[in-house]
Amino acid sequence: MDIETIYRLYFRDVFLFLQGLTGSETLAEELTQETFFKALDGLKGFDGRQDVRAWLFTVARNAYYDHCRKARRTAPLEAAADAAADAPDVVQLLADETAAFTVHQCLHALDEPYKEVFSLRVFGELPFEKIGAIFGHNAAWARVTYYRAKTKLHALLAEKT
Repeated sequence: MDIETIYRLYFRDVFLFLQGLTGSETLAEELTQETFFKALDGLKGFDGRQDVRAWLFTVARNAYYDHCRKARRTAPLEAAADAAADAPDVVQLLADETAAFTVHQCLHALDEPYKEVFSLRVFGELPFEKIGAIFGHNAAWARVTYYRAKTKLHALLAEKT
């Protein structure tokens, strides 16, 4: 079977399958085109022992997974940039006396170890490796705890303003 026949027979099925996965008509169209492009390339290796439709669904599913992996790698950077633009930096707030008092009030409301890790990082200016060592953990634990504390602090500050 040639690619034109396959395209004509199975385009709608593949599109509906991808629309169900993505929930987006636009993304489903894009991934359907990518699926048939990959199918064109892989048609040489297709032996015909399995159903063409099932093979296309496998190609479509893999295209969707590729898209998800790419989106996962890029989304945090975009989200972080948006969040950084929206929320004032806690360290910048500490420069203003009134804002610093509010930050300290919110910091006092944090649970341990968030309060202490945040204080050691911001006020003590310790690297994550040393903070982790103080608590008997590694630098990755200290880094994660610090960013969680910072997120909780931002939430508390947002409630106060």
